[in-house]
Amino acid sequence: MLILLLAMLSSASMALVLKLFREPQGNRYGLLLGNYLTCILIALLLMPDRSLILSGRPVTLVCGAVGGLLFVAGLVTMQSSVRLNGASLSAAFAKLGLLVSLILSLVCFGERPGLVRILGVLLVIPALLLIHADRSGDSDNEGGARSFPLLLLTLLAGGSADAMAKVFEQLGDRAEDGLYFFWLFLTAAIFTALLAVWERRRSGRHILPRELAAGVAVGVPNYFSSYLLLRALEKLPAFLVYPVFSAGTIVLVTLLSALLFREKPGKMQRIGLLFILAALVLLNL
Repeated sequence: MLILLLAMLSSASMALVLKLFREPQGNRYGLLLGNYLTCILIALLLMPDRSLILSGRPVTLVCGAVGGLLFVAGLVTMQSSVRLNGASLSAAFAKLGLLVSLILSLVCFGERPGLVRILGVLLVIPALLLIHADRSGDSDNEGGARSFPLLLLTLLAGGSADAMAKVFEQLGDRAEDGLYFFWLFLTAAIFTALLAVWERRRSGRHILPRELAAGVAVGVPNYFSSYLLLRALEKLPAFLVYPVFSAGTIVLVTLLSALLFREKPGKMQRIGLLFILAALVLLNL
C-alpha cells in the first residue's frame, strides 16, 4: 500500500505541473515530447543491463511498444473529445478507463473480487462523473454537440494504455522492467514527435525550449508513477490497485489544488469526493 500511495503522489504531482503549463505558447506537443524524453533518460539510467535494449525478450518489446502507441492514441482521442464534448466530460470518461483494466483482470487473468470490493468499484464510477459535473455543461463545449462514440474511444484508449502494465506484469519478465519502460516511452516519444511535426506544418508553431523544460518537470513524476504502479500490481490485485490509484489521485489533486491554488471544490465535487472516500474504504476492507 505504501508503493501505491507513492504512485498516487507521483501522479498527483504530474497533474499539478500540467496545470501550471496548461496554456502552451508554442507547439502543443512540446511539453509531452519533453516529458517522454525525460522518461527515456530515467529508464536508461535505472536499467541494470543496457545490453538488453536489443536482446530482451520479445514480449517486453511488444508490451512496451503497444503501451507507448496506446499512450499517444489516448492523447489524440482525448484532444478530439475535448473539442467536441468538453474538457470535464472527456476527463471523466478517461478516468473511467480503469474499467478496461478491471475487465481484463477478470476475464484474462482470473481475478475474483469479493462483493465488497465490487461495490467499491461501482462507487468510483458515479464519483468520477460527479466530480466533473460542476464544469461539464455546454459552456465547456465549443460546438454544443456530444459524441458518445468519441467518449467511448477516449475511455478505451486511455484504459487500454493503463492496462498494459497489468499485461506486462502477468506475461513479462520482471527482470526487464527497465527495458519495458524504455520501449514504452521511446515509442510514445516517436509518435509524439510525429504529431509535433504535423502540428508545426499545420499551425507554424515550433517547440519552445520552455516547453521542453516543463516536460522534464512532468517526466520525472510520470516515470515513477508508472514504475510504482507496476510494482503495486506485483503485490496487490488489479481490482484494488486501479480504482484506488485513480480515485486516490483525484483526492490528492483536489486537496493540493485547494492548498496551492485556492481552488474550492463545488457542491457536486464534494459529493463525488465523499463517494470516493467511501469507495476507498470498501476497496481496502
